[in-house]
Amino acid sequence: MTSWLRTYGGVPLCLLLCYVVVAICAEASSAGDSVCWSPSVTSCTECLRRGPKCAWCFKKDFLGGSWTSQRCDLAVNLLRRGCGPEFMEQSDIKVEVNATISSTQVSPQDIGITLTPGSEASFIVAVKQLERYPVDLYYLVDISASMQENLDHLKTVGVALSLRMTEHSSDLWLGFGSFVDKPVSPYINVHPSKINNPCSDYEIRCRPAHGFHHVLSMTRNMSEFTRVIKRQRISGNMDTPEGGLDAMLQATVCQNAVGWRPEAKRLLLLMTDQPSHLALDSRLAGIVTPHDGLCHLENNVYTGSTRMDHPSLGQLSDKLLENNIHSIFAVDKQQYQWYEELVRLLPGSHLGRLGHFQAPNLIQLVVDAYKRLLSEVAVAVSVEDNAVSRYWVNVSPLCPDGSTAKDQRCSGVQPNQTVYFNITIGLHACPDNGEDEDIKVMVHPVGYNESTIVRIHSKCQCHCGPTRRCQDDQSPCRETPNRSNHEQRPVLGLIKDSSNDSNWSCRAEGSDVDCSGRGECECGSCVCEQSRLGTVYGKYCEIDDFSCPYKGGLLCGGQGVCVSGECVCEEGWTGDSCGCLVSTATCQSTNGLLCSGRGRCVCGKCVCDDPQYSGDFCERCPACQSTCQSYWQCVDCHLSHSHAQKEPGHCNNTCASLVNYMDDVPGQTAERWVQCMYISNDSCRYRFQTSSQYGQTQLYISMRPECASSNWLVGTFLSICALTVLCGLVVVAMSRLLLQKKGRPSGINVEGGGYHCTGKDLSYIPTTNEKTVTYRRDHPPDRPLEMHIHVPKMPLGDPWQY
Repeated sequence: MTSWLRTYGGVPLCLLLCYVVVAICAEASSAGDSVCWSPSVTSCTECLRRGPKCAWCFKKDFLGGSWTSQRCDLAVNLLRRGCGPEFMEQSDIKVEVNATISSTQVSPQDIGITLTPGSEASFIVAVKQLERYPVDLYYLVDISASMQENLDHLKTVGVALSLRMTEHSSDLWLGFGSFVDKPVSPYINVHPSKINNPCSDYEIRCRPAHGFHHVLSMTRNMSEFTRVIKRQRISGNMDTPEGGLDAMLQATVCQNAVGWRPEAKRLLLLMTDQPSHLALDSRLAGIVTPHDGLCHLENNVYTGSTRMDHPSLGQLSDKLLENNIHSIFAVDKQQYQWYEELVRLLPGSHLGRLGHFQAPNLIQLVVDAYKRLLSEVAVAVSVEDNAVSRYWVNVSPLCPDGSTAKDQRCSGVQPNQTVYFNITIGLHACPDNGEDEDIKVMVHPVGYNESTIVRIHSKCQCHCGPTRRCQDDQSPCRETPNRSNHEQRPVLGLIKDSSNDSNWSCRAEGSDVDCSGRGECECGSCVCEQSRLGTVYGKYCEIDDFSCPYKGGLLCGGQGVCVSGECVCEEGWTGDSCGCLVSTATCQSTNGLLCSGRGRCVCGKCVCDDPQYSGDFCERCPACQSTCQSYWQCVDCHLSHSHAQKEPGHCNNTCASLVNYMDDVPGQTAERWVQCMYISNDSCRYRFQTSSQYGQTQLYISMRPECASSNWLVGTFLSICALTVLCGLVVVAMSRLLLQKKGRPSGINVEGGGYHCTGKDLSYIPTTNEKTVTYRRDHPPDRPLEMHIHVPKMPLGDPWQY
């Protein structure tokens, strides 16, 4: 294996690795376009979680026991690779509408959806606005001491409001309730004299403080409503905020006590001149238990006020939606900004600012709020708390005028018009335990007494194929058996059972290892291992797509399969990479011989036996054609013995049989001739031609030598050489005389050719010039090479010698 990594068939490692990467990428691309395929996918459940388009093939012999992950792909790819629809486990996304349940305002009212991880489903909910609704209006009034004047104005509201609402509804019912605050310290004065009468300091008889008191259930008797209002008395507390939200929750969830009608449009009117306590404010009183969102009325009095915290805005919003109630806030203008922020968090709410809580103002506020709330249609989708993180919801309304609202609501809707909501629900992931689950999702049109129930079944497990036993069970669909036994483990849809003594063979003929050493024997069949280099498959895991040589970027040249590291070629192909044709027709030369009789036909090309020969058919021999010397002995024999007679017979034992004398050598013919030259002892040149084709040799010798021109050239050459030497000697003599004259210094007397020094002792005149010359190599091994050269000086009195 190591030697194969270095080189395979002369292919460099880097190039081979590139081929492997290309092959792996091509396989990954074909496997679901990288949407479903992944080498980490080893089960059907993991496959379906890859996306709604993914499918799992549980066919036992699919791809001959290939990579487990190859079973996960797009359904169309699996069909193309031989997996029938009956062997597929697919994401089953369904939307089923129950049309048997009739509805007036909201339809449909029951929908069933099946989802898988990563999938989504869409459906349409239609909400119709009716012309005249029955109306239930519940007054929830703050009766703290500051509301005394406002409470007096309510005494004339009932009858006047009933007359005004006849324009919009012929069936108006009214109810009434009051609130102050939690009756505990520090919200109220807990002195014994203040508990029963908070107004004792002012000599006024007040009601005890209370969280909520339901006074009058829904009634159409306006006289009864007026009589109840007239009997109301104020109460008192110590801090500024009131317990309005606590009372709203009880008025909302206590439907039986309040008397909310199922078919009516429900309005809850809160009247106050102060802000309200919010969740966690009760910690000041030591109350830390969150509100449970349930009704706690005994004798129409809220009993949970001293035990549970104020409700949160989210909790109140859910309860208003769940009970189809619109909320209207009639507040003092000084508190308008505080409630403006609050209303934004409560769907289906309306805010009115009143300088004085007089009857005409309250009636106009209720009418305006009713008209606006009916002209706005919106839906709210609620998912069970334990499943909120696993699902996502998108709402897109289509308004009657054809526009698509951005804030998930339509405004200006008129009676008898319908608003359509396109709702999409998607599943992010399955529960942590991986089990299927069933949940309910509620689609609430805000303020309507009808809603749509969406029943979602999340499919998180496979029920076919990958859990099939290898024993007696032949069913393609079966739940996974209990895996508590450590001797069982699933691999590629098969479960190994140590109690099953299977006689199936996992070894190829002549092999002593199971599954060629590249897989495991499960239930008598090989389950091939996964490899990062490519795919391993085959009955005995003997085939792969990466360990054989490539040709033209294809494994085994695309003409074979890789078995045990060697290419098994298709018919008509051969070679290490199946790139050679078996046919030898392309190697026949013009004479009908295979490679001119001098070689072998390998991969459709001639391989010459003698390295001197070359060419497509081993017909060329440049070295053979240039050996004219091989004929010189023959030519010399003929020139020596047969020059005069021109008879070749004397040299037949030395030369080839076909030798001819001619006055001149013939020109080039259709045959291939070699031009040669022979120089005799007398420096004469003889030209001859030879041809060696088809086993016959022909030699033509010219009897016209070239001699005279050669002697003249030699004489001319010698004359030039002598003249050149003579000129050189003259130049050297003249140069030496000039140097001797320039070397004599002025003021020096020369007598008789001698040289006399003045001012110095002759013993100091050196007799030898010494110079150290250092030769350095470009890369000296140790140190530069130094050479000392001693050049002797010429004595001063010696004459020039030639």
